[in-house]
Amino acid sequence: MDTNSMVIQQLINGISLGSIYALIALGYTMVYGIVKLINFAHGDILMVGAYVGFFVLSAFGTSPFGFFVAIIISMVVCALFAIVIERFAYRPLRNAPRLNSLITAIAMSLIIQNAARVIPFIGPNPRQFPTLAKSTVYIGSFSLSNIQLIVIALSAILMLILAYIIKFTKIGKALRAVSFDNKAASLMGISVNKTISFTFALGAALAAVGGVLYATAYPQITPTMGAAPGLKAFIAAVLGGIGSIPGAMIGGYILGLAETLAKGFISSQFANAISFAILIIILLVKPTGLMGKNEREKV
Repeated sequence: MDTNSMVIQQLINGISLGSIYALIALGYTMVYGIVKLINFAHGDILMVGAYVGFFVLSAFGTSPFGFFVAIIISMVVCALFAIVIERFAYRPLRNAPRLNSLITAIAMSLIIQNAARVIPFIGPNPRQFPTLAKSTVYIGSFSLSNIQLIVIALSAILMLILAYIIKFTKIGKALRAVSFDNKAASLMGISVNKTISFTFALGAALAAVGGVLYATAYPQITPTMGAAPGLKAFIAAVLGGIGSIPGAMIGGYILGLAETLAKGFISSQFANAISFAILIIILLVKPTGLMGKNEREKV
């Protein structure tokens, strides 16, 4: 394979991985945009989605229909799970100092991981994720698998649906209003609590899809599997501008491309280091991220 073909192949791999990071990063950025909380338990929602997908695919088989059912059920389960977490863990601390909420988010992450390890039907041992039958299309000297195609296409469709919900629906307008000024939104008759719960549910549903797609692309699941992609998605959200939905998408793709190009042309051992180096550089050069805006905090 010549250099040009290798670059194209790595770009395809990067877009596939970046699509997953972008889906997860959207949950981080939406929650931060509306309640100024970095939800470090978000990566563990991905893990829950992957396990739900595992059980559904084990029951329905790895047909396209089974994969579709796994996606839908994991989205519903994770959305409901996120609503419960928001109601009982985060809502009581909404007016507390941000550090309290941050510590609670880290605690929730550890609780979810360790609860999964002791639940009998999950357990601490890795499991092989049932995946679709893999087929590969060769275009010239590079290849595109059906799994990569599904990841890229499904992620793009979900991002377009999210953009439509936020820009053109009533709940989307309420979400933007609460994000801008929740007190004014409340005075205008918008239910702030319901809007925030919807934001958590929407972000968790996207993370659930990300979890199933991630497990399909890398077919081994463990209770701690959400830590690495969750952290990478957080870097993607910061890179794009935490609180910016287009920024989260762009940040996800940039990080995915950087990681796969590093693996392909430098060394797989440096991939994580390069991801964190990107985070450090963007914080030094443009702390608000690529599409973030400077905000003044009232004291």
